[in-house]
Amino acid sequence: MMGMSSRIECIFFSEFHPTLGPKITYQVPEEYISRELFDTVQVYIITKPELQNKLITVTAMGKKLIGCPVCIEHKKYSRNALLFNLGLVCDAQTNTCALEPIVKKLSGYLTTLELESGFIFNEESKQKLLPIMSTLLEELNATGACTLPIDDSNTMHLKLIQLRKDPPIVQEYDVPVFTQCKDHFIKSQWDLTTQQILPYIDGFRHIQKISAEADVELNLVRIAVQNLLYYGVVTLVSIFQYSNVYCTTPKVQSLIDDKSIQEECLNYVTKQGQKRASLRDVFQLYCGLSPGTTVRDLCSRYSQQLQRVDERRLIQFGLMKALIRRLQKYPVKVIRDERSRLPRLYTGCHSYDEICCKTGISYQELDERLENDPNIVVCWK
Repeated sequence: MMGMSSRIECIFFSEFHPTLGPKITYQVPEEYISRELFDTVQVYIITKPELQNKLITVTAMGKKLIGCPVCIEHKKYSRNALLFNLGLVCDAQTNTCALEPIVKKLSGYLTTLELESGFIFNEESKQKLLPIMSTLLEELNATGACTLPIDDSNTMHLKLIQLRKDPPIVQEYDVPVFTQCKDHFIKSQWDLTTQQILPYIDGFRHIQKISAEADVELNLVRIAVQNLLYYGVVTLVSIFQYSNVYCTTPKVQSLIDDKSIQEECLNYVTKQGQKRASLRDVFQLYCGLSPGTTVRDLCSRYSQQLQRVDERRLIQFGLMKALIRRLQKYPVKVIRDERSRLPRLYTGCHSYDEICCKTGISYQELDERLENDPNIVVCWK
């Protein structure tokens, strides 16, 4: 069902009459657009040549109208041109971005029908627009999609495309993890690069490691994962290590308040072959994460609670649902020394994860190197 944010309140068909000028020929529901409203916006409905064949959105009197005015020139028409516009009306507060492709496509359909068969010029065929508009309004609001046979050789297919936010840039040290069961993923729906890297996406391998093991160029892996991210198939977490430090966020309270999160969490973190973990143990483990406490410390302090809980999946689920967040280490060079290796990475803007991925050195090696340099301090954030 179409969300209230994109609900269509009215569909109208307007044209230029040779004696009456711009007018609304059909609208569903009837009399929705008042004479006052139409008089206010008609210059944007039936427009001058400069605005023709362009998407136009205009807000007036608490309504938002979206249209794409069309002009077809031919000597058979009165004044040698046919001007029309099939548009949508929504509430003024509606985000109409998702509706704009629908309006553009309708404009294209009607233009093609007119050029092929004189669909609008012929009064008899033009009358078919009214039931078409009624069906459009009903089905687009109900399901976000509509298939309409116009005549024996023409069918109109429309679908409201959900607009998504641009995904974040995928870095080589990011770890992709499926947001749903991997078994439900239909491999054949995706491009060849995505199909090649899918077996390596396990929630623990980072992008650079996936690239190396799948034998796929790093940039191609990043693009493929960014595409999966856009469609909500995966999300990104940080590299897991037992030396990592995490802390809880206010969202950890949802584990107590939300029964669905509880079920999802316990099913996700319980060790395979073990009796299901208890909510008390899982919540205690999350609350045991704090600044200064590594995952290794947590495992030694809460060994009893971890008998049925997979600590790696515990951390993974917490990051996916923002119940916890990672505290990262950022080295900062306090005294400039050009002889020092990697000075450009010691600015406080590059985490251990990033530095290790870019240089190929281990966390332990980086730690030892920085501890022996009195001009470097490490910030946690």
